[in-house]
Amino acid sequence: MHPVPLLSPHRRMSVWPGARQEANRVTMANDGPAIPGIVLAGGLARRMGGGDKGLCLLHGRPLLAHICARIRPQVAMLALNANGDPSRLTQALRQEADYPAWAPTTILPDRSPDFSGPLAGVLAGLAWAESHGFTHMLSVPGDTPFLPPDLVRRLWRARQGLTETSTEATRIALARSGDRTHPVIGIWPVMLKDSLAQALQNGMRRIGQFTAAFPVAHAEWAITAAGDPFININTPADLDHARLAGATFPS
Repeated sequence: MHPVPLLSPHRRMSVWPGARQEANRVTMANDGPAIPGIVLAGGLARRMGGGDKGLCLLHGRPLLAHICARIRPQVAMLALNANGDPSRLTQALRQEADYPAWAPTTILPDRSPDFSGPLAGVLAGLAWAESHGFTHMLSVPGDTPFLPPDLVRRLWRARQGLTETSTEATRIALARSGDRTHPVIGIWPVMLKDSLAQALQNGMRRIGQFTAAFPVAHAEWAITAAGDPFININTPADLDHARLAGATFPS
């Protein structure tokens, strides 16, 4: 399957002539190079009653809309990773009044139907990032609606904090809150694409197993009275909790 563009040809022409200015804006905001981002949106809401988890509503808005609106200002380009018919996502997201402000440019399917899970989505994103000339990529899951507005900046700073110069090309930066690492929320070097493809071919599916082979930096976030900024939505109870907590997380 090939990537599916989400922007109309007219909007594509209105956006990409300013791509250099966009990259400069993101670079200045993040204290590092402009990088693209991918939302791993393939999870099924089995514990929510079925369907696409990212289309579950929080304050009347799909989870994916919350996530894209928080991530889009931090990245140079934004993609969704999802399999199947992409129209189920585009039709829902285009109903949002602010869709043009955070619209993803494409939906990326996994590169092989034999692969599954978040590592397959990361691989699809790395190949996409490489095709656009980027050296790094941000990944986030499609069920974390309160991602911090300084996510990319702090991840990049943590990555730069690793002082061993020989590891620079393969450094990964992951988010942490409390005592928990969030392995899907991180910055990945495009240099790892071939290693990840081989790992998937060999049957690897756990992100932690893959990242253990490379230098990993962690950016820490506090869990406040509002809760964990990386709360993920898996059950109706999680969604109820998010409805109560949402107003207290900055965007």
